[in-house]
Amino acid sequence: MSEIIPYNAWILVADAKRALLLRNAGNAANIMLKVEEVIQAPPNGPTRDHGTDRPGRTTSGSHRSSLGNADLHRLEEERFFSNVVEKLQSACTDRDVHKLYVVAPPKALADLRSAMPDTLRKIIVAEHDKDIVNLPVNEIEKYFVS
Repeated sequence: MSEIIPYNAWILVADAKRALLLRNAGNAANIMLKVEEVIQAPPNGPTRDHGTDRPGRTTSGSHRSSLGNADLHRLEEERFFSNVVEKLQSACTDRDVHKLYVVAPPKALADLRSAMPDTLRKIIVAEHDKDIVNLPVNEIEKYFVS
């Protein structure tokens, strides 16, 4: 993917467990990404490890039915994405960021989009549905220039 990343543009590279906030300290011709912040999700085991309570029950007139279990694993992921967006919004406001690129696997990308306020969505230049968050920074740079 060959894309021009201008000087001082920010890149969010994330998945459901880790997010990197990167800034291009180089120029459009010679990208040089600097890590501004690393955000790690707390350990998030399978849903069965989060809770073992049986589903609740409700009564409506003469009918009785069970309530579904909350997917606690999914709730932790949503909490992580909200945290990422909060830190990203703070960084963009504090550092006057005007261009943002977002790279995440498809599901994480959708979750990030839904967690982002309009003010943040407006500065997104491009989104890429790739899982590259666990690559070293120099490999992430190669992703943008190849």
